[in-house]
Amino acid sequence: MKKFLVNDQFLDENEVKLSIYDRGYQFGDGVYEVIRFYNKKYFKLKEHLIRYIESARKIDIDSALDLEQLESMFEELLNRNSIENGYVYTQLTRGTAPRSHIYNKEELKPHLIAYVEEAKRPLELMEKGASAILHEDERWTKCDIKSLNLLGSVLAKTKANKDGAFEAILHRGDIVTEGSVSNVFVYKHNKLYTSPANNLILNGITRLTILEIAKELGIEVEETTITVDFLLSSDEVFTSATVSEITPIIEIKGKSLIGHGKPGEMTKLIQTKYEEKIKQL
Repeated sequence: MKKFLVNDQFLDENEVKLSIYDRGYQFGDGVYEVIRFYNKKYFKLKEHLIRYIESARKIDIDSALDLEQLESMFEELLNRNSIENGYVYTQLTRGTAPRSHIYNKEELKPHLIAYVEEAKRPLELMEKGASAILHEDERWTKCDIKSLNLLGSVLAKTKANKDGAFEAILHRGDIVTEGSVSNVFVYKHNKLYTSPANNLILNGITRLTILEIAKELGIEVEETTITVDFLLSSDEVFTSATVSEITPIIEIKGKSLIGHGKPGEMTKLIQTKYEEKIKQL
């Protein structure tokens, strides 16, 4: 039976109890993280947890747990479960209280939960590439916070799925922001482009790893505004995310093929370097 982390305790799944009055349930009042592990070793655990803490602080949740404590508990969670490859999902809510839009920090105790899920690497998807749709970005304007409020992403991702696509690439008017569950990279004119890490995107850990790889390879990168037309006329497009890793986008449905409909050489090079980092764990 899987072990869950609930605050500072490890419980069997059937022992986990959540209150109907938890503000995460009633208001989406909380933050979350998804952390990948390979062969029982986390990939970028510290980076994920730092972002977790920062997201909590941005919405005025002060957890008593610090980075070192979180690292220790998450390592223990992995050790107490038998899954070799997958991810940990964790969320931190403001806590439990009678329903009111107004919260009083002095009366609330943040509530943390985390559990392990098995997940295979998306090797076929990364090799063959995938399609995407364009979708208006209807989310709020604090996308840098990894908030539990995911309805905009849920609707966009589901629309992509219904249209036979892997991802929805979001845009505000003519400006591309990110994918519904990923960051977006464009390769054109021998240069890599991605949206700046402002309040309109989540600064993904995989995104940061790709920027690190680009620097190591001497690839020029520009973090700048990307228009829809620029995206559609690019040589290569790929998305990045913790679970789906680096996915080539070879078609924008109803618009155009990207790179003649097959993964590009730059995307494959970055995938190879990402693979090397996994093997170094």
